[in-house]
Amino acid sequence: MDSTGDVEMKGVIDGPPGSQKPSPGGAERQLTKPEPEPQNGNQGEAVDPDCPHFKLRFLLSGHKRAVSCLKFSSDGTYLASASSDKTIKIWETETGQFVHTFEGHTEGVSDVSWSSDGEYLASASDDKTVIVWSLEDREAFKTLRGHTNFVFCVNFNPDTNLLVSGGYDETIRVWDVARGRQLKVLPAHSDPVTAVSFNHDGSLIVSCAMDGLIRIWDADSGQCLKTLVDDDNPICSHARFSPNSKFVLVSTQDSTIRLWNYPTSHCAKTYVGHVNRTYCIPSCFLLYDRGKFILSGSEDNKVYIWNMQTRKLVQRLDGHRDTVLSVAAHPSRGVVASAGMEKDKSIRLWFDE
Repeated sequence: MDSTGDVEMKGVIDGPPGSQKPSPGGAERQLTKPEPEPQNGNQGEAVDPDCPHFKLRFLLSGHKRAVSCLKFSSDGTYLASASSDKTIKIWETETGQFVHTFEGHTEGVSDVSWSSDGEYLASASDDKTVIVWSLEDREAFKTLRGHTNFVFCVNFNPDTNLLVSGGYDETIRVWDVARGRQLKVLPAHSDPVTAVSFNHDGSLIVSCAMDGLIRIWDADSGQCLKTLVDDDNPICSHARFSPNSKFVLVSTQDSTIRLWNYPTSHCAKTYVGHVNRTYCIPSCFLLYDRGKFILSGSEDNKVYIWNMQTRKLVQRLDGHRDTVLSVAAHPSRGVVASAGMEKDKSIRLWFDE
């Protein structure tokens, strides 16, 4: 393990509240005013008897600026954090221990993605590059150049041979990882692309953008197969496929999360109560033995958890001192990570106890 004087892990008992992160690695998105707090639940207490009972276990400190992204490795052993301080840090999930810092970007980092085998990590940066890092060698494996503006989002396909990225140049780009070569450039949107990812078998790509559109693409041909848009056309902060690829979870800047049945272009469920009118805040699926839930950050400095089926808010986690811009769910256990903006530079690891 690496050790540095400025990296610190604290147990929840003695740690101050903390967590931080901006929108892209440096470019933040702003819109309008916050909304009133939801009424049910406070201090991280459960608001429903059949809900998760997440409690703070670790505070992870070390980033010098806001934390922009959190991602668990595919087996949940490690957590990666990206920051506008231009670095990516790796942490052990079970112990909260710091493992390594990757340095090499010249501007802030907006997004990271693990390969399915956990051997590589890709990072998207305001320096217009995507870097693929080797976890074994602890150095850059490939640097992908082609975007003409900030790179905001990146994801591996399930086979780890392809990467998809999106950014402020309004394009989606598909890359050959081994060769470090650009395979496709899709003129995808009319505003910055805020999220891109593959479905479970790598045959489809979903993208969303500040133009309010969610698009489904054939990964092989690059053809746009479907465009989803809400009647009010709010800015799309984030989109991802459900694990079975039958739905797309979309966060929008009207303080709403929607679960779309994309083959029918039907919005199946909506989740509300959080505040999201200014920044690109992602949501994600939280699936483990207690049930199926939806997880999101919020501009009221809290983390929100809904029952996926009933849409009920089942827990709200308090303690952050700034907008919670990043959340991540462990792939198989009741473990949640959260981080926030510039006033709060630590990462919080919550365990369902």
